[in-house]
Order: sequence, then structure tokens, then C-alpha cells
Amino acid sequence: MKTEEDYKAGEVLLIDKPLTWTSFQAVNKLRWSIRQAFGIKKIKVGHAGTLDPLATGLLVICTGKMTKQINTFQGQEKEYTGTFVLGGTTPSYDLETEVNENFPTDHITEDLIHKTTQQFIGLIDQFPPVFSAIKKDGKRLYEFARAGEEVEIKSRQVEITTFEITEIKDLELHFRVVCSKGTYIRSLANDFGKALNSGAHLSSLRRTRIGDFKVEDALTPEVFIANLPSKE
Repeated sequence: MKTEEDYKAGEVLLIDKPLTWTSFQAVNKLRWSIRQAFGIKKIKVGHAGTLDPLATGLLVICTGKMTKQINTFQGQEKEYTGTFVLGGTTPSYDLETEVNENFPTDHITEDLIHKTTQQFIGLIDQFPPVFSAIKKDGKRLYEFARAGEEVEIKSRQVEITTFEITEIKDLELHFRVVCSKGTYIRSLANDFGKALNSGAHLSSLRRTRIGDFKVEDALTPEVFIANLPSKE
């Protein structure tokens, strides 16, 4: 069992983030639990890459001196699986907001779907979603979006090394993506819909890998906390 000294010296914790939790909530929960378990007043805890509340999967959480490695971990390659739904778009590019436009899908074939993925392999320019945590003029983009304010967003270059459709169920596409830091899968969903001369949005997302860290090796917050020493 890990000791107080282990967490202060620095641990890398692999956590499987539950649906609806923010990454910030996960960090706060673990920090509070570690402090309670050992009676520590203060300990550094941070995560290496945000996951949206509607996404699940791997969060790399660092404690103590390992927080200095966060930028290194953030820069590593990431892998995701999930689903896109064809035929409709949402302002947030996912299910945080409701479908606001519908598009024809009769022309979309399985062959077209698989061929269109090739347009997104390699270095691409991508616009982050307006519903994102990127800062502009000191405010998060989602703050502008939720207030109904228009804001100019600049594109950024990202790299996608793998983009495959693993299953097609009517208008629901299951996918696997391997990509660089800064890639928004929600934006990929939106852009993929446009490339099909239709629309699409992200309906589920799971991060399965960051660098060599895999979600199969991760614990849920509940299991991690249950394994901490008890004061009783």
C-alpha cells in the first residue's frame, strides 16, 4: 500500500473518469481523499489533459513532485473510441446541446464513410469548438458561448495518425482515433459530417490511451479511494 511519503514524492495515478464528472472534480476528489487518509494539510495534485464531462476514460493524475511531469504527459499521443451520429449538428458538437440542424443522409454509403476518413489523416487545421475550455481575453470560450456572444476562434494544426470507422449501425458510426495533443474529437465529428455533405455530432467518447498509459490499467475514483488506508 502506498504511503504518505509516496504521494508527496510523486505518484502517477491512472483514473477511469466516470461520465458527467469534470476532470477538475476528479482531481479535487482524489486530493481530498489523499489528504483525509493521511491527515495531510496540503499536497499537489493535477491532471495531464482534460476530459469533457460527457467523456469517460483515462485521466493521468500526478501527485507531489510528479506534477512537474504533467506537461510531458500532456504532449503525448492520445487514443479515443466513441460514436458519431450522422444527419444532425449541435452547437457544442456533442450532446451538451440539442440538435439544431438536420441534414440529408440518403447519399451516404459505407464506402463513402470509409473513404472520407482519409481526408483527416495527417496534419490538419482544426477549429476548436466554441463550447470548450480554451481561454480568449481571459475567459473560457464556453463562457462566451453560454452567454450567446459571438467570438472569433482561430484554427490550430493537429495531427491524426489513425482514424478508422470500426462499426456502422444505421446513422451511428463507431470509431477509433489516434491523435496529437490539442485535437478535439467533437470538432472532428462536425468536420466529418461536413465532408460527407451532411452533418454529424459526437454522441459518446472514451479516452483509451495517453502515451504508454492505458485505460485498462486505470481505477475508478471509487476503487482508488477504497484502497487508501482508513483512519479507523
